[in-house]
Amino acid sequence: MNVFSKAAELGIQTEFDDVHGQRQVADKAALQIVVDAIPEPKGRRLLGSVPVVRLGEASRTELAADAALPMRWSIAAGGETVAEGVAETPAIAWPGDLPVGIHQLTLTDASGRSEHSPLLVSPAQAYRGDFDRSWIVAVQLYSLRSSRNWGIGDFTDLADLIELAAGLGAGGIGLNPLHALFDDRPQDCSPYAPNSRLFLNPLYVDIEQIPEYAASDLPDGGAEIAALRGSELVDYKAVAALKWRALRAAFGRFKAGATADRKTAFAAFRQEREPLLGQFACFEVLRHRFDGAWWDWPAEWRRPDDARFAEMRRGADAAEIEFIEFSQWIADTQLRRCKELSAARGMNVGLYLDVAVGVQAGGFDAWNEQVAISRRLSVGAPPDSLNTAGQNWGLAGFNAPGLELTGFAPYRDMLRASMRYAGAIRLDHVLWLNRLYVVPEGFGPGHGVYVKMPFDPLLAITAQESAANHCVVIGEDLGTVPEGFREKLMSWGIWSYRVMMFERDYHQGWFYGIERYPAAALVTFNTHDLATYSGWRAFADLAQKRALGLDPGESDDSRRYALQMLGDALRYQGIQQEDIYAVLTFMARTPARLLAISLEDLLGVMDQPNIPGTVDEHPNWRRKLPRALDEIGGAINRQALLAATAERRSAV
Repeated sequence: MNVFSKAAELGIQTEFDDVHGQRQVADKAALQIVVDAIPEPKGRRLLGSVPVVRLGEASRTELAADAALPMRWSIAAGGETVAEGVAETPAIAWPGDLPVGIHQLTLTDASGRSEHSPLLVSPAQAYRGDFDRSWIVAVQLYSLRSSRNWGIGDFTDLADLIELAAGLGAGGIGLNPLHALFDDRPQDCSPYAPNSRLFLNPLYVDIEQIPEYAASDLPDGGAEIAALRGSELVDYKAVAALKWRALRAAFGRFKAGATADRKTAFAAFRQEREPLLGQFACFEVLRHRFDGAWWDWPAEWRRPDDARFAEMRRGADAAEIEFIEFSQWIADTQLRRCKELSAARGMNVGLYLDVAVGVQAGGFDAWNEQVAISRRLSVGAPPDSLNTAGQNWGLAGFNAPGLELTGFAPYRDMLRASMRYAGAIRLDHVLWLNRLYVVPEGFGPGHGVYVKMPFDPLLAITAQESAANHCVVIGEDLGTVPEGFREKLMSWGIWSYRVMMFERDYHQGWFYGIERYPAAALVTFNTHDLATYSGWRAFADLAQKRALGLDPGESDDSRRYALQMLGDALRYQGIQQEDIYAVLTFMARTPARLLAISLEDLLGVMDQPNIPGTVDEHPNWRRKLPRALDEIGGAINRQALLAATAERRSAV
């Protein structure tokens, strides 16, 4: 079988039309790497796809053309049969009263052939939220300044921001991904390139709030912390050194003399998060022990092994494993308090968390899920008008056969990990649920291909977890969006992500009116990868990209025209000013149920948090806000903000 035929079997799209309508055909050598990186799919003879049942809707699944009738089927949930029957026609009509969940389907045709498959039963839609129209303050948590943090924004700063935002009538706080990074590589600080999406970054812990912390752990009396606090950029290396040292000292005191209540709470957390927590802790111990990527480790450690993990827990590694679990417990406890505080302050959204589209190939998730995650393929995007060379994000993502072979557990676990803290999450680059653009190892982003994903099963699991956790799901549906994609997300109750900067007529350039925004959507002016409002008006982003040798994708004349078009759109709404509060007034009037307002925009910041395509050329993910938390209230035009958000404001 040639590589193109094999690719078709694996759902790899070997040809596609780019944003300019040009036909792109896969390079044979690049395609071979993609084919080799994806596991063999489960053989299907009786069913063509994983069945999905939506409650309240008639659900049928077609059988394979050569299936011998009658077809006997049974559905098991929790080890017990919950439904069974016989199909006399080449389709099975599923019962309408099945319990929600991922079940085991067994099929046997008249010739005696048997087949097992997951069967997904989901609510008809994801959780819709219990608010009408709300707004949130969006912030990069690391960027928060305060008079007490250790040079990086932390969970106590988040609690203080919740108090401030609640006083302004905000319904929640939007945050960058809080995923676990690499504790020994603090310079590798992108929150969108995590070690694991299942656990938290302990650098956000407020060390001084740990009951076992002692000021004597800082021999210089806090002078180094004061210097880090006053710096313009987050010095991750220095911050990490201080925080990990203090965490270890606190853990030592915890082991030596924690109260019974504290020990009980820690034990309950460990039990709740097993087995993943223990696997993560063992991985971290191994990662520090061996040099290089996990695929170069000694053969016996290249894959997870529960028996070997048990040996580690009984041996010399036991204390270190427990310390890593302790660090996650502290982070979980402090973030959960923020969630509880937002509810106590009447915030109808609470925390809104970003979920990265992929993970670093050398991290825990890729090691722990080697079937479902393809480490030799990097998630990215084909060339478009903003990124003319295409994008390679350097992240490993899920693959379709692997997800099915693992019963979709890795995706479910990822959702649960974020939803445990959040009233809403944003799935970064949600287009991957339908098809994923992957770049093979050793090739540039222009040589990528699209790989088909199990769209309906992934939507069903998203709806299951959203409803179970009362968590709104917003899909970042930007870029080359296939026809009908947004409509399908909407039918499943997954909200759209509308960036006003892009909500313009492609040919004429004018901004769409407020009526073009759907209700099931979040509206925002920009993203962390785009210019701030002040920077956009001042052409600062264009100048900066040119200075870095990057194609800004836009001329100065085009920007002037965009500014003119923005002014026209505002005036059409009777808004005469063109400052950030005028834009907020426009967006607040849209039907979109959620409005996100960047704290950078409220403070007039010129530089954007991240410039795609750069690593060291720009201080990505390191720049702090110009004002400390106790100064932000005075720096914001409170009257203008309250006026702009009046129609969607909680009680102040």
